[in-house]
Amino acid sequence: MTTTDVRFEFGKNWEDYARSIDVQEIEAATACLSNMMGEVPLAGRSFLDIGSGSGIHSLAALRSGVSSLLAVDLDLDSVATTRAVLAKFWEEKNYQVREQSVFDLDPASGQFDVVYSWGVLHHTGNMAQAIRKAAAMVAPGGYLAVALYGKTRYCGIWWRIKRWYVSSDPDQQKRARGWYIRLFSYYLLLRGQTLTKKLASFKKKRGMSFEHDVHDWMGGFPYESVTPEELYRIIEPCGLRLLKARTHRRSGLFGSGCDEYLFGKI
Repeated sequence: MTTTDVRFEFGKNWEDYARSIDVQEIEAATACLSNMMGEVPLAGRSFLDIGSGSGIHSLAALRSGVSSLLAVDLDLDSVATTRAVLAKFWEEKNYQVREQSVFDLDPASGQFDVVYSWGVLHHTGNMAQAIRKAAAMVAPGGYLAVALYGKTRYCGIWWRIKRWYVSSDPDQQKRARGWYIRLFSYYLLLRGQTLTKKLASFKKKRGMSFEHDVHDWMGGFPYESVTPEELYRIIEPCGLRLLKARTHRRSGLFGSGCDEYLFGKI
């Protein structure tokens, strides 16, 4: 979802990743959603997934008992992949998948008990406005769950790397990913860790393969990041209050990483 002409083909990456989705990854995604929502039950609630990607988070919401679900994404490949994944792993028809930008969402057409967007709104080209549009879709008494890149000292450098990466040919991108993984491996060794050990826990934590995540990170353009304080200033006029936050201290050298926030609508 982006307001710019230069963008990463998120849908192609999700389409390739979705071919390998298995029960372990579905369970990991369901657990991540449950952890993000905390004590808020999803059973019986309406759910909006903004930027559905592979559809695995929409599937996790359906498995968690939501009564109805709308999944939207601007990328046609993501829309097709979401439909295919839900058709394969979910028999009920209590969901819709639609090609739509976050900027075109209209609360007059219906609001939702839970509005969810994991790692998407910072790729729209206008993160602050995207957050406001998502917040407007939350019904009274409902919840907004978002994951956004945390701001680091290296965000400006990564913006330039991503801008180069998304304009490069596949061979250049492949070499760049190779260098990223090698340097990241050396970085882990300096910290007394190994890449092998990291990969063993990665799938369980993210419900996504490391290789697809590296491609997603390096190519994720447009790109913005936000501090908690900046986010709260955007959210406050929307009538939402912070219920839960999971933020991380990070150098940003190998990526911003996402902070998770759960807001309730007053």
